[in-house]
Amino acid sequence: MVSSLADPGSMSGGDSSGKKEIIPEKALIMSGYGINSEMETQEALLRAGMRSDIVHINDLIAGATRLSEYRLLVFPGGFSYGDDTGAGNAFANRVRNNLWENVCEFLDGDNLVLGICNGFQILANLGIVPAFGRTPAREIALMPNRKGVLECRFVTLKPAAENLWTRGISHLYCPVSHGEGNFSCTDETLQKLKSKKMVAFTYCRDDLGAANGEFPYNPNGSLADIAGITSEDGKVLGMMPHPERAMEFVNLYDWPLRKEQLVRAGKPLPKESVNMQLFSNIVDYFRF
Repeated sequence: MVSSLADPGSMSGGDSSGKKEIIPEKALIMSGYGINSEMETQEALLRAGMRSDIVHINDLIAGATRLSEYRLLVFPGGFSYGDDTGAGNAFANRVRNNLWENVCEFLDGDNLVLGICNGFQILANLGIVPAFGRTPAREIALMPNRKGVLECRFVTLKPAAENLWTRGISHLYCPVSHGEGNFSCTDETLQKLKSKKMVAFTYCRDDLGAANGEFPYNPNGSLADIAGITSEDGKVLGMMPHPERAMEFVNLYDWPLRKEQLVRAGKPLPKESVNMQLFSNIVDYFRF
């Protein structure tokens, strides 16, 4: 099954209402058993100016849809196959056993890949991140949270490197919802990630100071407070928090307080949250 948003003619061309021009490139948002964030991801991309199709993995395997027709591949959040064999592992195996050649061809092109939460776990299991030397290899793991429970809470992130994903972002403020988000790797891999500026986002305090592994600022115990990394070529981003689940100002956990502060300061109320900049950066990559 392919779910597609029709071309929203009222949004084309841009206007004074702030609606975005729709670019011709399209995204493929992977779906499957247990994935649950397809529609939010689709809406966030559309608001940023990019149409997308939600495609079940079975349709890709059957050849009903071709990955080569798209420019952005998204593995959204959820609990694919119930995470029964480890978070994202079963879905990654289906990709590896049935679609690997197509995915490798996609990665070789001028395309982007985004994995959010369960999607990050899938990318890690496939070795698409960090992919040193553009060679997929499983070099990181997203282990069970340090406290041993599912964490659902808002967290603050800050960029750790300047790249196409983080451009213009001072911070993100969005929810996490995972039981296995504890980023782990060897000391050697960590040093490579840092030296090659592949750490995209880190968990931080409300004032953007380092979390230093302290709960709840670092919600899962991730090594070096890592919340997201890129591939070495920068075209793939995997991150645990969910920017697509807080795309509007009123989606933010503490929006009533923020609203009151802005009103008292005589400042306008934003419609979108800061998290939309990530999706705007994706669209800008293809636009420019």
